[in-house]
Amino acid sequence: MTTQCWTKQFSQGNMCQTKSKDRASTLRKPTSKQGEWVSNYDPYDPNQKVPSKAEIKACIPPECFERSAAHSFLWVLIDTLQAVACAYIAHKTLSPTMPSPLTSPLPFLTWLVGWNVYAFWMGTILTGHWVIAHECGHGAFSTSKTLNDAVGFVLHQALLVPYFAWQYTHAKHHRRTNNLVDGESHVPTTREENGVGDNGERLGAYAWLHEIMDDGVFAGFQVFTHLAIGWPIYLAGFASTGRLGADRKPLNGAIADHYRPWSPMFPAKLSPKIWLSTVTVLATFALLLNLSYRYGPLAVWCWYGGPYMWTNAWLVLYTWLQHNDPSVPQYGEDEWTWVKGALSTIDRPYGIFDHFHHKIGSTHVAHHLFHEMPFYKADVATAAVKEYLGPLYNYDPTPCVQLQKVPEAVVEALEYRPQLA
Repeated sequence: MTTQCWTKQFSQGNMCQTKSKDRASTLRKPTSKQGEWVSNYDPYDPNQKVPSKAEIKACIPPECFERSAAHSFLWVLIDTLQAVACAYIAHKTLSPTMPSPLTSPLPFLTWLVGWNVYAFWMGTILTGHWVIAHECGHGAFSTSKTLNDAVGFVLHQALLVPYFAWQYTHAKHHRRTNNLVDGESHVPTTREENGVGDNGERLGAYAWLHEIMDDGVFAGFQVFTHLAIGWPIYLAGFASTGRLGADRKPLNGAIADHYRPWSPMFPAKLSPKIWLSTVTVLATFALLLNLSYRYGPLAVWCWYGGPYMWTNAWLVLYTWLQHNDPSVPQYGEDEWTWVKGALSTIDRPYGIFDHFHHKIGSTHVAHHLFHEMPFYKADVATAAVKEYLGPLYNYDPTPCVQLQKVPEAVVEALEYRPQLA
């Protein structure tokens, strides 16, 4: 049975081997380079007691679990007004008609920079809508399940997210956080899946690609592909899914996508909801095609496509950094527990983006412990959890708001992603 492990990426040929419990004590956490954050939690410390969920909940003020539809709708309004303001500024200052880069290089450069600035900020703002829809999926928006699903469905489907499908798989991500076998989303790949042999030899195209590039270039390639196309690839079932289907049987290469009602990741009872999500995604996509026909594909890309890409990048970035670090373990079936998995989550500071994204990255430990808690109560809960958990609370103070730190933090999470033998 596989247990906790920390290893470097397969460029070093170091794969996490199967460990029995009598060998677990020989494993040690990775040491820190100067200036790098390292989790204080050592799962092999016999004196480190992991509390129960009930014990952790008892330290949080009861009012943190009170949900208010009015308060939640206020934030929907705030996010929407921010989006309207951003669109209004772009409407007054930009045109989707592209100047010729040959005959009008300066206007072209201004046009290019302007639309990219709009795409970044609109995508950043729309991530707030995305996070609120995520709250709806957890039941944290209000006390009404019907209202939660209605609001979440509209907000997510507008961003081409199959709401009910993702709601189900994301719930599994919370049920099996950092579980190497049955986790969901950003599940570490095996040595064989990476094309690496028992002795570190390169046997597949992916491993050879890494061999051809050096570590830095390959890491940059990984960052780009994760943030640019990682989300749609995940929804399509081609990457980062779990290893077991809804029936708890191994997928064995089967595509576990979010669109087919008969996808192996969904139980049969969810079929009507999966159909509804998929049909609505197709309808939204059809609307975008119709707008492209009427106004031109470039206009639709400028107004919708660019922000959509940035929203996807933000949500992948958050999930990536929340659950991957050299010093935070991934668990095998023999040692994984729900609390251990939840406590393997990492909080990080995101500066001004905490406002736009409702502190989804800086209060994520509390969210994984109690997903039904509304985000506007998570600050108080996080303070209580931090005080109670002590070294079990993971907080990386690396200032991700400093843009030069973002690639470093992502590359660290990438480079040290654990591997399952």
